Amino acid sequence: MTQPDPGITLSDQAYGGTSWNVVGHTYTPKLHTENAMIWHAVIPADTFVPPHIHPTQDEWIVMLEGNLEVEIDGELHKAGPGDTVRMPRGIVHGIFNRSGQTATCVFGVAPSRKIFALFGALDRVTDPAELARISAEHEVDFLPPPDAG
Repeated sequence: MTQPDPGITLSDQAYGGTSWNVVGHTYTPKLHTENAMIWHAVIPADTFVPPHIHPTQDEWIVMLEGNLEVEIDGELHKAGPGDTVRMPRGIVHGIFNRSGQTATCVFGVAPSRKIFALFGALDRVTDPAELARISAEHEVDFLPPPDAG
């Protein structure tokens, strides 16, 4: 898959006809080629994606509604409607909805590598260790949780 099929993925449709529940978020793919993947995300209040690294992909978020906090390389950034968050490959980042309200946004990665398969494998996985194991098999490395001490 090197080029997208010509046409439109309608707002209520998913490219490839599927969507996933990943860490409590609803991810709906809108475009998928080997060069890039774009997906719509609904991120409920008080949910997050733990800090992780994409060693082979650049990632970005375009905010549509609501607010997110994004930790990039240890620095906290706040993003709201219309903002674009840039997360280059190899840089640790985590995404947090601490706003008390649902946020919606469009994510993208380039190149797509194994991310489409990753989301399919993570659909409805709730065990953090299993999430980290599956993600590592798909070129996304989650950081170990901090010590409770």
